[in-house]
Amino acid sequence: QDKEKLEIRKLNDPPSAETVRDMIKYARNVIEEFRRAKHYKYILCLTLTALACELLEICELSLDKMGAVFEDSNVYMLHMMYQAMGVCLYVQDWEGALRYGQKIIRPYSKHYPSYSLNVASMWLKLGRLYMALENRTAGVKALKR
Repeated sequence: QDKEKLEIRKLNDPPSAETVRDMIKYARNVIEEFRRAKHYKYILCLTLTALACELLEICELSLDKMGAVFEDSNVYMLHMMYQAMGVCLYVQDWEGALRYGQKIIRPYSKHYPSYSLNVASMWLKLGRLYMALENRTAGVKALKR
């Protein structure tokens, strides 16, 4: 499934192999930077809300840049969307978290087996978000999945 997991956008003028390599390098670096920033949240004297906003900005800028080359189903895109969803949950931005979760669930369902904990966990999060946003029908459907 590596080809599916590393899918690039289908453009009239496809990106060169070097462009794809550079974007993968960029994605790995930004993921590592994000992990370091999360680690340092316990050390820095920043407020957690300010740090969360900074982390969300890193995610969004990275998604914009990577989105020029990678499909949303690409593992690097999914990783950043998952991180962005987590930040939205932390700052109680339920609508933002739901938007990211909705983008994540279809590729997760494609990349992982039917009864994967990753897929089940995402359906649980989506169900709880729908319920919190008073969309009971969608919430029950997601929780049943």
